[in-house]
Amino acid sequence: MFAPPVQQHGIIVDKDDLDQLVIGTSTRNDVVAAIGSPTMKASFDENTWIYISERTYLRIMRTTGMDSLKVLTLTFDDKGILRGIKRIDDKDQQPVSIVSATTPSPGTEVSFMQQLLGNIGKVNPGLGDTNTPGGIGPSGGGLTGMH
Repeated sequence: MFAPPVQQHGIIVDKDDLDQLVIGTSTRNDVVAAIGSPTMKASFDENTWIYISERTYLRIMRTTGMDSLKVLTLTFDDKGILRGIKRIDDKDQQPVSIVSATTPSPGTEVSFMQQLLGNIGKVNPGLGDTNTPGGIGPSGGGLTGMH
């Protein structure tokens, strides 16, 4: 059977490399030497390093499908000593529902008075047409007969 090629993205953390790290003893430098630099650091916590590994493949219409996702989170104390290791993989995923509601933007609501006054001075293209019912002109009973 034909199977699409799988592409690897991110850092694959080998179990043997991870086993070199000792909580309470290993430093940030030890971690970089054993498994490399993190994919990213937590947005508001420089002491949380995140390693992400993802395997993807191409589906119909060239959309990307995910084969597997693995996340490794390492936490350090303020002195740079490793304090925690947490693995997250496919079985830890939880469904997320998308909300399609829109967020109102201030100033986009138009009041009745704004709608009413906003039309003053706008020309109605049908006003000069004498062949339409209610049109202004000699046959429409408009103001053209007045001088």
